[in-house]
Amino acid sequence: MQVSFVLNGKNVSEEIGADTLLIDLVRKMGCYSVKRGCETSNCGLCTVFLDEKPVLSCSVLAARADGRSVTTLEGLQEEAAEFGAFIADQGAEQCGFCNPGFIMNALALFREKEFPSEEEIKEYLAGNLCRCSGYEGQLRGILAFLDWKMNQKKENEENDKENAGREAEKR
Repeated sequence: MQVSFVLNGKNVSEEIGADTLLIDLVRKMGCYSVKRGCETSNCGLCTVFLDEKPVLSCSVLAARADGRSVTTLEGLQEEAAEFGAFIADQGAEQCGFCNPGFIMNALALFREKEFPSEEEIKEYLAGNLCRCSGYEGQLRGILAFLDWKMNQKKENEENDKENAGREAEKR
């Protein structure tokens, strides 16, 4: 069967078997950030965005991507690098195997809630397994990122007010 979809912003088409999983298709197409972990939809390592919503690609048939949009970490490099630096800063990426799925889910959370509470973060990311750490480093990284983002937002608002004041003075 032929599937056509948008992968990381590019139109692609591929011949697949009816039982092909989305994880296998995107990896075949060079998206190696999508990892195979548990193969039981429990670890979060295979997370991709399907029409901007996070899904576990090990439990989605590739045929479901037909006519839709699939985004992997390869398609979110700028956004991921900005956030990923905060995780690395906390020493939370020991082996790095879980990072792509973890980052995908964190980015999905930030898109859903701009400034989630610590409890919301823990709840949203509960399905991401990491065998190296106790998750505290990842949580500290997320909180540091959100703090930085809040400060950026405040600075931008202050700059906007100053610019508006200058414009008003000119009139």
